Amino acid sequence: MITARDDRRRTFETVPPGVEAVSWWGRAWVSALEAVARDGARLTRGREYAAEGHVDAVTITPGRIVAYVRGSRPRPYRTELSLPAFTDAEWSELLEAVAADPTALAALLEREVPESLAESVLPGAGELVPRCSCPDVARPPCKHAAALCYRAARLLDADPFVLLLLRGRGERELLEELTRRNAAHAAREQPDEAPDFPGVPARAALARAVLPPLPAPLAAPAATGLPPAYPADPAAPDPLALDQLAGDAAARALALLTTAEDPTGGLTRWQDAVRLASAHPTAGLTGAARVLYRDLARATGRTTTDLARGAAAWRQGALPALLALEEPWDPPAGPFDRARPALLAAAEGPFRPDRNRLTGTTRQLRLGRDALWYAYENRLGDDDWWPTGTPSPDPVAALHR
Repeated sequence: MITARDDRRRTFETVPPGVEAVSWWGRAWVSALEAVARDGARLTRGREYAAEGHVDAVTITPGRIVAYVRGSRPRPYRTELSLPAFTDAEWSELLEAVAADPTALAALLEREVPESLAESVLPGAGELVPRCSCPDVARPPCKHAAALCYRAARLLDADPFVLLLLRGRGERELLEELTRRNAAHAAREQPDEAPDFPGVPARAALARAVLPPLPAPLAAPAATGLPPAYPADPAAPDPLALDQLAGDAAARALALLTTAEDPTGGLTRWQDAVRLASAHPTAGLTGAARVLYRDLARATGRTTTDLARGAAAWRQGALPALLALEEPWDPPAGPFDRARPALLAAAEGPFRPDRNRLTGTTRQLRLGRDALWYAYENRLGDDDWWPTGTPSPDPVAALHR
């Protein structure tokens, strides 16, 4: 499991080639430093240092970019650029704005800085502060800080989440938080009632008293193909949702053909809806998936937040993980009783037992009926637990996978 602390530290041993920033936000980053520069010659020399590969590995943490830059002396200089990180209140306001704006959300998922957020996340006047261990500190930025700035701009070109990490949050925790907030926004939407489409269960439609001989089976394809395009019809179901359902049906059919077993056999309607919703890591964020989430939640009588949480559990460990999420039970003595001493020995802090659950301040472990431990995190308070990481028979390992 990647913890929030791990997610807030990234080191880049190599930087994309080139010196000049190519994205508009990368150029804005460089402009923020150039605007306070008092010596154009130092900027020119810093650009040359960047082009000649004088900047070693770049490490980024909230509020700071650090690298060693090699100058004319044998020993490299420790150089950093600092940028104020956002407060929790500022982050909450920013995330609400992204979750409520499909255009901004789509841009971020495409690894672009949404223009609507440019003024919020890009460095403002005087925010980007250079520091260096070199003796040339009278009129910052020095050439070493300028070189680091040009190198960092190329990182921002490739991944705007680097800029958001500077402001205080890592990519993984941002996507998880956006998934939760997006589910809440979708739950508040009041769509028009979908038309009823009469039908019968496939099992009943295919039931016959006498079946004809089966033809010789065809060879199974190597993989499923793309479903056909659907004509635009206001009275028809959403074509993008149908596309996802058709693709899922093709995958199930291929599995049935090659293994003679239905991968969804025995699932309840709710469990199958969760399985469908978990198909993609960003499910529920894009416009098409939001429609599918809303329809699946309505068909099962649950909320989109329930569905998002269930999908996170399914990605954690399929049906056993979903059962661990939704079904408290009383485990027998043994692994459960040994877990608390093991956690204390590993300095993981106290955990309060309750049936099959061990609960700390912001972390929780749930013992599944498959004898695996499933980790949970609580970031929003109000007992709002969300699955995280991958399960393990070792409770300590489950907290860190």
